[in-house]
Amino acid sequence: MKANTKFNTSQLVILGLMTAILLLMAYTPLGYLNIGPLAITFNVIPIAIAAITLGPVGGAITGGVFGLTSFLQCIGVGGTSAMGVILFEINPVLAFIQRFVPRFLDGLLLGYIFRGMRKITNISIASFVTGFCSAFLNTALFMSALVLLFGNTEYLQGLIGGKNIILFICGFVGINAVCEMISSTLITGAVAMALYKAHFVPSVSQKMHV
Repeated sequence: MKANTKFNTSQLVILGLMTAILLLMAYTPLGYLNIGPLAITFNVIPIAIAAITLGPVGGAITGGVFGLTSFLQCIGVGGTSAMGVILFEINPVLAFIQRFVPRFLDGLLLGYIFRGMRKITNISIASFVTGFCSAFLNTALFMSALVLLFGNTEYLQGLIGGKNIILFICGFVGINAVCEMISSTLITGAVAMALYKAHFVPSVSQKMHV
């Protein structure tokens, strides 16, 4: 079937809608709740929905869009990230990698996570798990890239303050990550169920995009 090799019309509509929602959230206060150097972000939700309805490719595309908007905040486009500005001043290339790659991988992996969960459980549980993973992976990949690429810089060493890396990450993301995971789990699950009833989510028998 053609739907197995490329997006059909309804899937393109979903992709366009999720991308538009993500851009709206990225460039308005709807997508971020800034608390200190980090921000609680709700932008992972459209990525999770795209991954559920369109598979890994759809997730990767929307994740890439999120990553690009996140990087642009380092130079003051569509808002400003306090941490992003500092990282950009230290090394623009590494700042792009740290901002873009984790979000791209998040979307890509979510497509495979949902696909795997659908093989062993029902649509509801698979959707809620994917929603949780969208926020969890976003935080885990973002912080891992931060420590890996900028761990030896004076800026990050000052933030770490001699703490164990794991304790630093847990303390740094703190309530932000918890709020992201709760909101992403609940909203993604609810939206995915509505889209499933509207036949926008592929059934187990349908092949999802690679």
